[in-house]
Amino acid sequence: MDVDGTLVGTGNVIRDDVWAALADAREKGVHIALCSGRPAIGNARAYAERLDPDGWHVFQNGASIVKVSSGESLSEPFPAQALPGLIGRAHETGRLLEVYTDLEFAITHPGEYAERHAALLGVPYDARPPESLEGTVVRVQWVVPRTDEHAVVNEPHDGLDLHPAGSPVMPEVSFISVTRAGVSKGSAIERIAAHYGVPMDRVMMVGDGENDVSAMRVVGHPVAMGNADPPAIAASRYRVAHVDDGGLREAVELALTL
Repeated sequence: MDVDGTLVGTGNVIRDDVWAALADAREKGVHIALCSGRPAIGNARAYAERLDPDGWHVFQNGASIVKVSSGESLSEPFPAQALPGLIGRAHETGRLLEVYTDLEFAITHPGEYAERHAALLGVPYDARPPESLEGTVVRVQWVVPRTDEHAVVNEPHDGLDLHPAGSPVMPEVSFISVTRAGVSKGSAIERIAAHYGVPMDRVMMVGDGENDVSAMRVVGHPVAMGNADPPAIAASRYRVAHVDDGGLREAVELALTL
């Protein structure tokens, strides 16, 4: 399942009945996995630990595949040759670019968006520059006003894939995740399913955003939330209620009948 707009609703809140439905499904033998644009830190890590601490979870739009209990990683490195140009573009335009390893991130521009996003992720606000990161960079992310999304997406990103998404907690902001070409939630789900020995026609993906479409297209049971964007709706087979009305609970209940 996706996190923002699927598991997490307005106000960064997860409904109690959703947690209960997920726990019930796991007790009945269903593998439960996050499939998020968020990194494996802060709130997202806590969600993964509660859902299945010994299982595989997808973070950073497929760039990070992590087993949170052991720290094992199947992550995909970001093309090193592309990073300086994107950081330079961020400085030229004044846009916020976040640069991520599996467990850390840095920012190009301190300010309101960076501070609010840290709060959304559930981590301390730290305005460290990208040059200070150690370890392998797996992803970068533009954090821009929704009105700028089209312009950013249409700029050159050679050898890279872009995954625009939003959050009900910051509805006026677009989070445009950038990964190595071919890396997506869909490719990551296929790797997790192979580890579990589960055929793709027995996998359900529940999402609400454009960055969920790659995953919805490779599973047998794609589900769009009631608050989903048009691309996610078009890729779905099933529709459930709005995230704030327990749509994910409905999806979990549906999974148990299939």
